[in-house]
Amino acid sequence: TVLGIAEDWAAAKGRLETIAADPGSAGKGLPLADVRLLAPLLYPGEIYCAGANYSDHVEEMARAQGLELEADPKSRGLTSWHFIKAGRSVVGTGETVTLPSQGVDWEAELVAVIGRTAKNVSVADALDHVLGYTVGNDLSARDRMKREQIAASSPFKFDWVAHKSFDGACPLGPWIVPADAIADPQALKIGLSVNGVTKQASSTSQMIFSLADQIADLSAIITLHPGDLIMTGTPAGVGTPKGEFLKPGDEVRVTIEGIGEIVNTMA
Repeated sequence: TVLGIAEDWAAAKGRLETIAADPGSAGKGLPLADVRLLAPLLYPGEIYCAGANYSDHVEEMARAQGLELEADPKSRGLTSWHFIKAGRSVVGTGETVTLPSQGVDWEAELVAVIGRTAKNVSVADALDHVLGYTVGNDLSARDRMKREQIAASSPFKFDWVAHKSFDGACPLGPWIVPADAIADPQALKIGLSVNGVTKQASSTSQMIFSLADQIADLSAIITLHPGDLIMTGTPAGVGTPKGEFLKPGDEVRVTIEGIGEIVNTMA
């Protein structure tokens, strides 16, 4: 399994490089056009999602909610902030996602796959624990985030499961690119379109907290294991500020430079 590869990455990496250099050594292959790709890590460990990690996205969401824009959290000495998305919400490219409500938004994200156990790692050593990278879409049911019957001041106001973990909420793929094939994960173009119309167009250089920052911060709280995923945040261009949400029939395409693209249709 791919999870097995992640858990034995030190050995598997060399074997995969040998196959890549001589594809015939693995036996007869199939043309990509003739197969249907599943998500590259269909049953991941944990999925940690960075919230509010692109400055332009923070600004647009503050405006949408009528909130005062706070100073950059990193400049204030804060650490990165994450929530968890259900692993069973993962689907591959080409799959249809059934919308759970009328307020589902899109979020293009660079996703890192952990390949070495990480606990209390430094920022300098953090990227040594990454197996590779893939493309993700953190689909979010904005209209299911708040429990309307609960007081605004209540700590139980928010429903993160309904908001972030419905079936199909985590399109992922089309494959995993080994980490050493990406020179700098903080210098990749990232974009998303809906029905061919560009909605997000940015660069991973715009992250507030880098991937290395995130791995260091998370590993100080909980041990990261091979097969865990880190979704690193999304740039500006989501639908919420404009009151624009996904509809049945919409085609969503997410592309990241050097990795590839995923395409999903809404139903």
